[in-house]
Amino acid sequence: MYYEQGISISQISRETNFDRKTIRKYIDKTDWNEYPIDKSVKRGRPEKLKPFKDTIDKWLMEDKTARRKQRHTAKRIFERLTEIYKDDFDCCYKTVSNYVSGKKKEIYAKSYGYLPLEHRPGEAQVDFGEADFYLNDRLYNGYYINISFPYSNQGYTQLFKGQNQECLFEGLINIFKHIQGVPYRIWFDNASTIVAKVLKGGDRDLTDDFLRFKEHYNFEA
Repeated sequence: MYYEQGISISQISRETNFDRKTIRKYIDKTDWNEYPIDKSVKRGRPEKLKPFKDTIDKWLMEDKTARRKQRHTAKRIFERLTEIYKDDFDCCYKTVSNYVSGKKKEIYAKSYGYLPLEHRPGEAQVDFGEADFYLNDRLYNGYYINISFPYSNQGYTQLFKGQNQECLFEGLINIFKHIQGVPYRIWFDNASTIVAKVLKGGDRDLTDDFLRFKEHYNFEA
C-alpha cells in the first residue's frame, strides 16, 4: 500500500486500523531475521556512568539559564564526555541518552506532548530566532536562520546580528547555494519580516518583497 500504491501512513492506518507507529516500524524495517527480545531477562541498571553523572548534572543545570535551542542534547553530552575523558569514558550512547532523558524530566518537571507530522522529501521548514554566538572572541546577542528538512532530519544554519528581511533573504540564498537547490515547499513561522498581516480564516497577507523573492526562486510558502 505504501510503496506500490503510494498511500500515506495516515490513510493506511485508517483503512487497516493499525497504529501509525506500527505501520512506520514495518515500513522502515530492513532486518527481518531479528529475534524477539526475551522480556523475562532482567536487565541491571548500568553503573559505568556513575563517575560522570555529576558532570552531566552540572551541564544540565547550567542549561536552565541558556536559550532553549542552545541547551545540551544527549548527543552533545556524549560527544563532550568522549572528548574530555577519552579512554576513561567507556559508556555507550544509549546509556547516556537514557540518563539525560530522565534527568531532564526531573529538572524541568514538565510532561510534553507531541503530534506526529509527516513531510515529503524536499519540503523544508524555516526558523528565525534569537541566538548567542561568539565572533572574534566577542559575545553577540544575535539571531539565526535555520532551514531544516524534517524528512531527512538535516539542517543548515546562518548567524546574523539583526533580524530583518535582508538577513532572512541573505540566509536563504546562502543555504540555497550551499545545497545547490531550492526546496519546492518551505514552511515559515509567522515572521514579521514576511507577514504583513494575519487575515481572518488564517490566511496571510505577505510582503511584496517576499512575494517577489518567492516567485524568483519558485517555491511554495
